[in-house]
Amino acid sequence: MANIKVGIVGSAGYTGGELLRILIYHPQVEIVFAHSASSAGRKLSDVHTDLLGDTDLQFTDQVSNEIDVLFLCVGHGDARKYLEANPVVPHIKIVDLSQDYRLSANTTYQGKSFVYGLPELQREMIRTAQYVANPGCFATGIQLALLPLAASGLLPEEIHINATTGSTGAGQKPTPTSHFSWRSNNLSVYKAFDHQHLQEISESLERLQPGFLPASDGSLLQRAQQRINIIPQRGNFPRGILAAIYVNSDLSEEAAYALYTSYYATHPFTHLSTENVDLKQVVNTNKCIIHLEKHDGKLFIISIVDNLLKGASGQAVQNMNLLFGLDETAGLRLKSVGF
Repeated sequence: MANIKVGIVGSAGYTGGELLRILIYHPQVEIVFAHSASSAGRKLSDVHTDLLGDTDLQFTDQVSNEIDVLFLCVGHGDARKYLEANPVVPHIKIVDLSQDYRLSANTTYQGKSFVYGLPELQREMIRTAQYVANPGCFATGIQLALLPLAASGLLPEEIHINATTGSTGAGQKPTPTSHFSWRSNNLSVYKAFDHQHLQEISESLERLQPGFLPASDGSLLQRAQQRINIIPQRGNFPRGILAAIYVNSDLSEEAAYALYTSYYATHPFTHLSTENVDLKQVVNTNKCIIHLEKHDGKLFIISIVDNLLKGASGQAVQNMNLLFGLDETAGLRLKSVGF
């Protein structure tokens, strides 16, 4: 097939940069424009300096309808504003990396619904979608740790999660808690029990295990908080998420591995490890690696992802591949840093 013509809005930030790094070498992609109002006229390598020698493309403040797919790498709340101000012609597919269209109550654009873009949850729906809402980074790692249990109706009433993320999860714009002198040799908790990704996590689990959320008059967040205890942490490293989760379970360790292996057998980026895992196994890749342990009546689950790749731009390309009928892994066979 002809190359897929791509436009990127918000291409000067972290997720936009990761998207460019992948798509420049994707075997079936032509980048038509990399939009950035703040960097228009500059070479991509002036901002993403590692791209020096890889491309002579420049940022632009103009957009074109002569594309097949539009990636929105803008801040939360800005994707909806952009699409309202700049209606997209009907033939263009959209992959939105913000949270604006993830929740079922807010998915509609131009009479069509955004499909939640977690391939391990609903790959076939993504294949036939027009618009895809890319999942959040915490949400991706945590959901992949829990989907096999939910699919078998085995989620208990309470889930306990401790998840630590790198500083790139906060975006490129400096903040007091992403500043090097504060973050280095430091660790802190934030948004305990009410992280914004909790809502999309709970919707996915409810989709696989109806009745998981309590039936009450509370908001989606309040209902999710009754079942999922999440303690997010800021780590003193740039990228990656490690989620340490435990649930009450009657499964043996052997049965748990069999369940997870069966669920992910046809999914090329999620893998099981019988050995303990560390973040450097997945940093710079589109992988999720899961490790399971049984401790008395509790199943302990460790899930690791790169927040900028499987948690953002890599998954966005995975979704693009599905939208256009390509090999799901095209352009995404990336090597981890290792050391």
